[in-house]
Amino acid sequence: MAGGGGGGAAALQCTPMKAASEGVWQGDNPLRFSLPLIILQVCLVLVLTRGLAFALRPLRQPRVIAEIIGGILLGPSAIGRNKVFLDNVFPRESLTVLDTLANIGLLFFLFLVGLELDPASLRRTGRSALAIAVAGMALPFALGVGSSLAVRATVAPEAPRGPLIVFMGVALCITAFPVLARILAELKLLTTDLGRMAMSAAAVNDVTAWILLALAIALSGSGSPFVSIYVLLCGVGFVGATFVVVRPVLNYMARRSPDGEPVKESFICSTLAIVLAAGFVTDAIGIHALFGAFVIGVLVPKEGAYAGALTEKMEDIVSSLFLPLYFVSSGLKTNVATISGAKSWGLLALVITTACAGKIGGTVLTSLAMRVPVREALALGLLMNTKGLVELIVLNIGRDRKVLNEEAFAILVLMALITTFMTTPAVTAVYRPARRGAPYKHRTVERGDADSELRVLACFHASRGIPTLINLVEASRGTRRRSKITMYAMHLVELSERSSAISMVQRARRNGMPFSSRRGRDAAGGEVVVAFEAFRRLSAVTVKPMTAISDLSTIHEDIVESALRKRAALILLPYHKVLCHDGTMEPVDRAYHQVNVRVLRSAPCSVAVLVDRVLGGAAQVSAPDVSYSVLVLFFGGPDDREALAYAARMGEHPGIELTVARFTSASKPAAADLVKDDEALERYVTQPLKSGDDGSVKYEEIRATGRQDVTSAIKELGKGKSLVVAGRSAPTKTSLVEKSDCPELGPVGSFLATPDFSTTASVLVVQRYNPRSDGSSRQAGEDEEDVGDAVVPLPSPAHRPTRRDESESSTSHHST
Repeated sequence: MAGGGGGGAAALQCTPMKAASEGVWQGDNPLRFSLPLIILQVCLVLVLTRGLAFALRPLRQPRVIAEIIGGILLGPSAIGRNKVFLDNVFPRESLTVLDTLANIGLLFFLFLVGLELDPASLRRTGRSALAIAVAGMALPFALGVGSSLAVRATVAPEAPRGPLIVFMGVALCITAFPVLARILAELKLLTTDLGRMAMSAAAVNDVTAWILLALAIALSGSGSPFVSIYVLLCGVGFVGATFVVVRPVLNYMARRSPDGEPVKESFICSTLAIVLAAGFVTDAIGIHALFGAFVIGVLVPKEGAYAGALTEKMEDIVSSLFLPLYFVSSGLKTNVATISGAKSWGLLALVITTACAGKIGGTVLTSLAMRVPVREALALGLLMNTKGLVELIVLNIGRDRKVLNEEAFAILVLMALITTFMTTPAVTAVYRPARRGAPYKHRTVERGDADSELRVLACFHASRGIPTLINLVEASRGTRRRSKITMYAMHLVELSERSSAISMVQRARRNGMPFSSRRGRDAAGGEVVVAFEAFRRLSAVTVKPMTAISDLSTIHEDIVESALRKRAALILLPYHKVLCHDGTMEPVDRAYHQVNVRVLRSAPCSVAVLVDRVLGGAAQVSAPDVSYSVLVLFFGGPDDREALAYAARMGEHPGIELTVARFTSASKPAAADLVKDDEALERYVTQPLKSGDDGSVKYEEIRATGRQDVTSAIKELGKGKSLVVAGRSAPTKTSLVEKSDCPELGPVGSFLATPDFSTTASVLVVQRYNPRSDGSSRQAGEDEEDVGDAVVPLPSPAHRPTRRDESESSTSHHST
């Protein structure tokens, strides 16, 4: 067997792999050439890790779990036990190329991690978060020292004592900042007091871990103790030199990259070159190339277009393509089969218990001393026990430096996997607060008190939908009303594994404004923010921007809970299709379709779905220039009455021409609804006409029975109209379309959303609030104080604000 190994080494030295083959028709095996082989390896890794991530999604696990498991499965622990597979897909001579590519990707990923960390926020870390971070590192580090003695006595007797102690201590005390951020966002805790404290403590933990890792690497050298001292001094000198030499250069490039302007290609290229050069210097020093990339990322100015452009141009290819290779590279070194016998499995149990007891125990005890409630303290301890990529980096460096042998390495990798896997279900089990919404009575537009405030939660996907939202709300404010209208503009952002998703959370949490991390992406971002601010200043409408960042499968919860907290009477949802140049509607994302369906099903107030065909044009229309022709299709029923109430509010605007068309023969409302329908028409149409305050309101009665007659009448009425308003559940006798891919719009709305009706008129489909479908419905009470104006994403209802508007822009830096 030894001879076989020597032969493999000789072959590796004598016959290195060529880059490209000449093809199978020339007799070449592509698996014996580095380029086609690395392509196959990358494709295999992507398919396996993404498949595992999809399978683990119901368990709400971060993607790093799937990538760690995928790497282990491809290694000698599972699929790699097949000699034929391992020799052909991951032969030894290809591992150098794989490791090099993986480490280049890791180098730039750590640069992105540094971009996520804001040194200014570290300086503003509260005493509680700082104490939790220190205690959450000190106790597990101390227990790691004891565990290292057990590891050395059982499975790694040849390991050097000093470096093993430091590596074990660092491995047990690490908290993975990026993984923790995504778990908090997944659990919708990111902007609660608990989430803010966890993020602040994890940021301190992350920086401290890198300092300890540099110390561990320096101590693991094979030279004299003086060499370790030289390495540490050179590392400190490198950090100082970057502050003096590199930071001014980065600041210069950031200043020369204004918002709304594309960042110069030369700046991007220069920054990448600086990252690589820093990696080379720190590798030459002896503290690993990753340390240099991380330091440069921390030094990059976080505000403005420069940092956003760097993240946007790098994150997808680095995190999606290159980073999974590192997990495979690590998995190929992990052989779970080496953990055999009671002694090894007992050691694994000891390491897991020690890691959990140290991290959770230290955090919980400190939190309790800071008067944090018991449940929150326990949840905080579980969250701080999250491991991830940095843990694997530490373990891989320890194995490369001969500090950890194969068995000790496998034990610690499984420890990282198990502790991270248990975080989400454990926190969910421990910290499950009851969802409460402040009771309020105005959950519909139609109400007895016409002069009361109207609160609208207006959602949008992208900047193109904002002018229509502003124009619609401007037209809805009713100039003759004494009541005011408040618009909560919520930007719906999908939570992804990208670095920018968490960066956006951090920035939006500070200023409450959408597009805060995309200002460098396009010029429209800054213009939209200006449009919101201008609309708020120049109009009688109060505008409060918000951002909800969540997975699309759960983002409806953010919308529903935000409506409860803001005591909204109406939720405005964007249609899941956008208008194309030829007049057709193309889906943005089918997931947004399900978001609308779920909100309609569980909304705590009335809901309106806006089919945007550019109401008022592609720009905001000022109040004096509003001139729309609005049509209400009234078939009867509660939804139609709510639609009429909203349209009547619009009809008060001097620039709105309102037409109410009642279909008498085409509907079949219940007897009770007939009385309420007549009362609504009397209130919103007949009385204003009789009083002479008719303005530009018109009323028509349409007698049409069959589908063809009704659709023809609607088409005729809709000619020249800017907006058509209809109820979702109109009691029509027949469906107006044979087949619809959007049944949630109802029989009339489904027809209005098709190009057969119009390619220019926007459509608003209204659903009246139904207490029976609202699980959070309570007895209507008096309005309570508002809580918070910035939800990024929605804080958990367990969050108990200690003062009004605690979630305003500055709260991201406070902790209890």
